[in-house]
Amino acid sequence: MFPDPQAAGAPSAAYRVLARKYRPSGFADLIGQEPMVRTLENAFELNRIHQAYLLTGVRGVGKTTTARILARAFNYELPAEGGRPAVDRPTIHMDALGAHCQAIIDSRHPDVLEMDAASHTGIDDIREIIENARYRPVMARVKVYIIDEVHMLSKAAFNGLLKTLEEPPEHVKFIFATTEIDKVPVTVRSRCQRFDLRRIDAGLLAAHLRKICDLEAVTIEDEALAMVARAAEGSARDALSLLDQAIAHGAAGGGAIAAQDLRLMLGVADKSRVIDLFEAAMKGEIAAAIALLQDQYDGGADPAQVLLELAEFTHLVTRLKLAPDAAQSNALTEEERRRGGDAAGTLSISVLTRAWQILMKGVDELRSSPRPLASADMVLVRLTHAAEMPSPEEALRKLGFGQSGAPRPAPSPTPSTAPGERPPVALAPAPKVSPKPAAFSPAPSALATSAAPAQRRAAEPSPATGVKIADFRALVALAGEKRDIQLKIALETEVRLVRFEQGRIEFELTPGGSTRLPQLLMQKLQDWTGTRWLVALAAGGAPTLREEALARESEKRSGIEADPLVASILARFPGAEIVAVRGKETEQAATAGAELAYDDEEPDDV
Repeated sequence: MFPDPQAAGAPSAAYRVLARKYRPSGFADLIGQEPMVRTLENAFELNRIHQAYLLTGVRGVGKTTTARILARAFNYELPAEGGRPAVDRPTIHMDALGAHCQAIIDSRHPDVLEMDAASHTGIDDIREIIENARYRPVMARVKVYIIDEVHMLSKAAFNGLLKTLEEPPEHVKFIFATTEIDKVPVTVRSRCQRFDLRRIDAGLLAAHLRKICDLEAVTIEDEALAMVARAAEGSARDALSLLDQAIAHGAAGGGAIAAQDLRLMLGVADKSRVIDLFEAAMKGEIAAAIALLQDQYDGGADPAQVLLELAEFTHLVTRLKLAPDAAQSNALTEEERRRGGDAAGTLSISVLTRAWQILMKGVDELRSSPRPLASADMVLVRLTHAAEMPSPEEALRKLGFGQSGAPRPAPSPTPSTAPGERPPVALAPAPKVSPKPAAFSPAPSALATSAAPAQRRAAEPSPATGVKIADFRALVALAGEKRDIQLKIALETEVRLVRFEQGRIEFELTPGGSTRLPQLLMQKLQDWTGTRWLVALAAGGAPTLREEALARESEKRSGIEADPLVASILARFPGAEIVAVRGKETEQAATAGAELAYDDEEPDDV
């Protein structure tokens, strides 16, 4: 870390805020931006330095600072001294201040020009840059143009910059910084090497603040540092500004800066009391929850901020439930880890997600409410009543539904049979089949006799439980038996099977296949079998049944066309083609008059 030398001068020097005093001066000082630093390090080592860079990210993550560090790296020169070799090439390893470094850090180097696009938006400002870019640098190796908030440039200014940006002189580099990358034209973005600077993790930011407090000889509690890091929302500049304010607020007496003092300064709620409020709301204790909110309001906490803190703790509990490793974060206090883990072990995901939705909607209501405290009370009322609501599974059980969602069958009267003896079952005789289906014509009396039991069976509800499906072809056959021809055709032509087992099917849809097929199949299977099936989409499926049938048909035709007799016939009659392939079994079945079940596949060849 390289503090500003002017800040470390005589005691009479003007005070410089921490955000400027501890501004990084080299790539080693940047925190939380390791991917960008690694890419630039490799580019400089391989001498693959780009002509233009575009830095984007939220406020305070180091865009302008990175631009100045890049300008130093482009023009780094270090003379030989005391056995140290001279450095006269671009590099990101700048362990000592070079010939141009201090001037670049102070923004007073004649060859490193910084322009604020918010106040220089017109084409005239860009025209001046284009004219000056033709001339070689005065002192440094290359001339660097840093344009901050570049998205503020006008359309004409962007268009005027395109040609020079695409083919700049070899002694010119451009560095752009912006917080709104979507407002930068794509024609500019395509000419730059883009780096997205990330928000800094709260734990990493708290550790960075601890180092600065040690350098400033400031004593501060760890919980207070974590509070500052969370309030900064990933911005190092915001964190240092808040730390500056915290030092002025709590260290006047020479003692340690306490977390309680920071809560009063920031207007945030006490974390332990927020957890107490969360636990009271989740237990349905509305009176205790309203009393805790009133107590925090009297202590200076903003009701909207209290609800935000509640939402953050709800999110923390959800993360601890789904990803227990999140408890190792440095930004969490010991109380948050312990009590958050206890809540994660007792609350379900449905309860937590419902609480999150209620709190987020409540925060939106408070922003436009003339009575924030009353609105926050009503949000707590909704939250506590929602906590007492049963989960969907419990509601189904109370309504008499099973776990699969199907109603539990009513107990049927037991027949008067002896214990262990099965009730008698009447079996209707199977109808006789005539050798020739076309000649079969049953008598009217036989039709009436056989139709009566069928009508009774159709009128009676037949339970579907206990139906087992051996494989995918059995499923297709079952769809045919259920006369669901549309589903049967979809299974044959749109499904590429990946995995099939009892209760679970995974398949890949063919191009153009219906995306509603998995949901429809899941519902049909539950209706047919009485059990819940999991139907999911996956990749890498086998060919569909129709594709397999077509492949076999093509293989049959290829084999027959290769036969010398068939080949000679086709050659003798140009334009002739094979319409169908029939085997001996097909002819014998047709003469016997057997009824063939519907099958999309052709009969096997002989």
